[in-house]
Amino acid sequence: MQVTRAGEYAIIGLLYLAQQPEGRTVMVEEISDAEKVPGSFLAKIFQVLARGKLVVSHRGAGGGFSLARPATEISLLQILNCVEREFALQKCVTEEPSCVVSTERLGSCVLCGVFAEAQRRVNEVFADTTLADLITRAVPVS
Repeated sequence: MQVTRAGEYAIIGLLYLAQQPEGRTVMVEEISDAEKVPGSFLAKIFQVLARGKLVVSHRGAGGGFSLARPATEISLLQILNCVEREFALQKCVTEEPSCVVSTERLGSCVLCGVFAEAQRRVNEVFADTTLADLITRAVPVS
């Protein structure tokens, strides 16, 4: 399992929004420039985040994006599930499970139990970590 570039950029972009004064909207270009993230890719990611109701798109003069909820209410798991669609260690712990070795082994493979436990723990860490938590962990740039 690996968090894709899209997942990473989504978290970086939302973290940037979370650090803005309340009520401020931000254009994708500003986030792209500040965080050194490709603008066109970030724009596509923000469309997905808007459909997932994690950000609100504001049109017109002074438009841009803002968080749909407070940073304390947006977990990393919510972000990753929105952008990654299926966030899983192995195919046997997905919504449509399949075994890498064979279909016959699914459900009787001893590894499936280990993968399921690992997935539960990973999900727990990401679910328990919010954007607000990341802000408090941020290391000041010297």
